[in-house]
Amino acid sequence: MDIYEQIVELRRQGRRGAVATIVNVRGSIPSFKTAKMLVRDDGSIAGTIGGGCVEAEVWQAAREVMESEKPRTLTFDLNQDPKYDTGLVCGGTLEVFVEPVLPPALLYIFGAGHVAASLCQMAAASGFDVIVSDDRSSYATKERFPAAREVHALDFDEAMRQLDPNESSSIVIVTRGHRDDMHILRWAVQTRARYVGMIGSKRKVIKIFETLRQEGLPAHLFERVHAPIGLDIGAITPEEIAVAITAELIAVRRNASATLPHMSWFASAKRGGADPDRALEQVTERAVDNEQQP
Repeated sequence: MDIYEQIVELRRQGRRGAVATIVNVRGSIPSFKTAKMLVRDDGSIAGTIGGGCVEAEVWQAAREVMESEKPRTLTFDLNQDPKYDTGLVCGGTLEVFVEPVLPPALLYIFGAGHVAASLCQMAAASGFDVIVSDDRSSYATKERFPAAREVHALDFDEAMRQLDPNESSSIVIVTRGHRDDMHILRWAVQTRARYVGMIGSKRKVIKIFETLRQEGLPAHLFERVHAPIGLDIGAITPEEIAVAITAELIAVRRNASATLPHMSWFASAKRGGADPDRALEQVTERAVDNEQQP
């Protein structure tokens, strides 16, 4: 298959990569303008931009680009720098544009209530491929979730067995009951998902965290859990809550560097420099203090 088909296949597999393209040429070079090379996340390549030291440097830059998810432009002067001597009569200058190839941003929503319906519409409009799962066939329907890529009316255990979130995916837990929320969170924190969020009050979140810790789940698994879920924008209605959750999903997806008003107590404790175990202790202490206040 050609390089474009290989890019599509890479994304279909949920993998990362970077594409390097020669975008500007002056003089003689050991390749041609528009030549492309795909660098996959395992370091393998497809195509070439001429080989030699130039290609080696571009390969390294491509590895960095796929991690940062930010494109770069590299300039090589084959006439001035002796390390680019390929033994050929070159002496030209070339610019190489390196851009990331990212898998589709998958969002798994567990629950098919009002918040889930609004979130599906909002997240899909923001570029997420949404997969909805609920154990109620009357709720988990394509008519109720027209923007979803997939809708599964399955027992939650069966849904979790069928799904395999990758490192670029997100999981949002908004079921109708605490028991289901905890059951799914137990599974979610042990997946490769980049983001895990669970709806609920602070009291509910603390109780679930404590229960899972008592079961033996290590504290570090909760590092990417956002609970209460969403950015703290004072959201009340299902539509507003969907906006808060989608904004948080985008912030994580885009590696937002600014300090954001997360509602998650655990995330706040982590930002303060606490290790995972101490972060959970701080969350519990705050909950107890709040309960003791008159």
